[in-house]
Amino acid sequence: MNTRTRVLTGTALALALGAGTFGAVSASATPASAPVQAAAKKDDDRNFTTSTHLTVDAATRAAQAALQAAAKENQKVTVAVVDRNGNTIVTLRGDGAGPQSYESAERKAFTAVSWNAPTSVLVGRLAQTPNLKDIPGTLFLGGGVPVQAKGAPVAGVGVAGAPSGDLDEKFAKAGADALGK
Repeated sequence: MNTRTRVLTGTALALALGAGTFGAVSASATPASAPVQAAAKKDDDRNFTTSTHLTVDAATRAAQAALQAAAKENQKVTVAVVDRNGNTIVTLRGDGAGPQSYESAERKAFTAVSWNAPTSVLVGRLAQTPNLKDIPGTLFLGGGVPVQAKGAPVAGVGVAGAPSGDLDEKFAKAGADALGK
């Protein structure tokens, strides 16, 4: 490499390093304690919604109440509690509950909260609209109940494993009712 090429390369490198250093200093020139401007103004609140969610403690209380109701009748069940979006908050598999009960309880809870109705009621709707059963994640069997706040669904409780959907739903209702105490 000749002298001229070395000088030009060195100058270009020095300029690049200097620009990088200047950029880094400029980027950090704002004090860390400067308040960050909110992206949305108070006037734009109409663009946002607020929703109510069940806490993990409340979901656990509901699941335990459902398990206790089942145990009083010597039933071995699994209980699932899902949030408004159908995401599982807690699932408790009772001693001796069948392997199919875990997924069934979650799907019943998801179905109940999705339609804001007990799954036993939804079974009747299935006769009029049989393709409802094709919606992924749903299970149209008795045993799921919605949990409401101000008339809107905020969670679902699903129970599976008892010999009938009526019993499953009775236990799910006991779980949902525990939230009002």
